[in-house]
Amino acid sequence: VLAVRARLAAFVREIHDGTRHGATGERFTDVINIGIGGSDLGPAMAVAALHPFHTGHLRCHFVSNVDGLQLADLAAELDPAHTLVIVCSKTFTTQETLANARRVRAWLAGRLGEAAVPKHFAAVSTNHEAMNAFGVGADARFPMWDWVGGRYSLWSAVGLALELAIGTAHFEALL
Repeated sequence: VLAVRARLAAFVREIHDGTRHGATGERFTDVINIGIGGSDLGPAMAVAALHPFHTGHLRCHFVSNVDGLQLADLAAELDPAHTLVIVCSKTFTTQETLANARRVRAWLAGRLGEAAVPKHFAAVSTNHEAMNAFGVGADARFPMWDWVGGRYSLWSAVGLALELAIGTAHFEALL
């Protein structure tokens, strides 16, 4: 758990300081967290509740609805060159999450090319093979464990979007 926390902190630091950037070399300005249940609601509510502590580095967006409206609105508003996507799925098999992840992947790859996918996606899951098949870069895969329940997900790597929003110091204070 502590090793994953250290990797998350390093990832957040690299996003914030611009050393980790998108395929075009530009900094990320937006992050889309795709999940459902504990992989969505906890982080989304915490990001909203802790807005006074946001670092200002990124705008956070949360997508859980499979009807496509949330994504259509975001695709019209966001520039894929500046967008980081986090797919949060314990098993990486949840239908709603994967449907949304595939839509965002198609949008991003359609605009930036297939080679951009590993630069723009991170994932939190127990399923390493599925993250690999999806195209998530090895250095942007964060494990969670099968014993992490939905309402406690925020305390696992599922809290990545929140940590990106408020910074590691505030996130660790929350924990």
